[in-house]
Amino acid sequence: MEGQLNYIKDKLKNSFDVKYREVDSGLGPVTLVFIDLLCSAIMIGDFVVNPLKKFKDDIKEPDDIITKSLNTIVADFLKDEEEAISHILSGDIVLIFKNTDKMIYCDVKGAVRRSVGIPITEAVIKGPREGFTEAFVDNIALIRRRIKSPKLKFEPMMVGKTSQTVVCIGYLDGVVSGELVNEVKQKVQGLDYDFILDTNYIEDELRAKKTIFDTVGYTEKPDEVSAKIMEGRVAIIVDGTPFVLTVPYFFLENFQTPDDYYTNKYFANFTRGLRWLAFFIAMFLPALYVAVITHHFSMIPSLFVFRLAVARAGVPFPTVVEVILMMVFFQLIKEAGLRLPQPIGTAMSIVAALILGDAAVGAGLASRITILIVAISTVCYFLVPRAYGAISLWSMGFVILSGFFGLPGFILGFLILVSHLSNIKSCNFTYLFPIETLKTHKFKDLMFRGDLKTISKKVIDEDDKHEKN
Repeated sequence: MEGQLNYIKDKLKNSFDVKYREVDSGLGPVTLVFIDLLCSAIMIGDFVVNPLKKFKDDIKEPDDIITKSLNTIVADFLKDEEEAISHILSGDIVLIFKNTDKMIYCDVKGAVRRSVGIPITEAVIKGPREGFTEAFVDNIALIRRRIKSPKLKFEPMMVGKTSQTVVCIGYLDGVVSGELVNEVKQKVQGLDYDFILDTNYIEDELRAKKTIFDTVGYTEKPDEVSAKIMEGRVAIIVDGTPFVLTVPYFFLENFQTPDDYYTNKYFANFTRGLRWLAFFIAMFLPALYVAVITHHFSMIPSLFVFRLAVARAGVPFPTVVEVILMMVFFQLIKEAGLRLPQPIGTAMSIVAALILGDAAVGAGLASRITILIVAISTVCYFLVPRAYGAISLWSMGFVILSGFFGLPGFILGFLILVSHLSNIKSCNFTYLFPIETLKTHKFKDLMFRGDLKTISKKVIDEDDKHEKN
């Protein structure tokens, strides 16, 4: 009808890429409305325009358009003009008939997409190389290729008043907790945003407040998301970003990598042990160094005392200030290396570390032992990349407490850290899995990796299904 077409034209006016094409059909004139940049011209011609003309005499009523004319896989009637506009903006074509109030949409999407490639942020030595793309339909397909189960559910929602971004919730029915699914749905549907451009808009609502530790998982790898879904997690896929969120997310997952499941179990556990060691070194080594040098000098072996005294001769700052200065310098180098173009950033990071370290020692701003301690802890940061932000800030807090109170301050900081971690919740599940969580989330992969046949075994038994649903 003319009113429907005029309404859509008014809403989509001043948009050069919105096209209108009038075609004669068995029900009279029909106007095709579509966005040129989002649709495939070949599909419109072959599957919509040509069939409307070819089967003109066979069309007696609107249902015949779908059943006898259109050659597209997806086609259906629209309820109103607002739904029609939503489909147009999503890349579908809408058919508006002059002699009837029925409107039909067809899927003729043809926008340019990035092909599936290797995820840069999560390189693996052995295992799948596929990574998510910015198109959520491609991401769902990558997950379905790995989980061929009718229990795998994907529920889409439109979020963002202006952007109308598709946010899809994925889970394995019968394995996931019903309370977890409902909580995620409520939080996503309750987002009062004008636009959603990335997963971080969703993550900000789901993550635990007042903590720098990640309580929402994210990855670019379909195999990792598939594994988490089969463990009973919920995946959140946002159209327009290659990162997929998973909840709940536990502290132990900071030390797990995809390589752990594609390499020998003993070597995987060895490397995971290195990550645990790196975490403790990065978090506690600078603070222990400050505590011993500042307040407990007698604990240092006598042969080493002389070397320390010589190394610190001429340094004008207290040890705590010296360590914090070096930690800040290394953070600056790291940030500069990340923000610059890759060829320049890599070279600049190496040169800056060498020059700053040598210059700091030569100018008497820091001792060699301090630079060594901070450098070791900084290298260890990168073995646990997902906890990097938390380690960098908490380690500075430990250094300050140790500088003021020595080992009692260090122990106080450790107790505060443990108390903080034990108080964190990830979607109402205890962050320090398996504490208080093993009953509801029976994952078989804890601090060290077990046999794959044990990990991949069904994690929910029959008695728990009614409790979860």
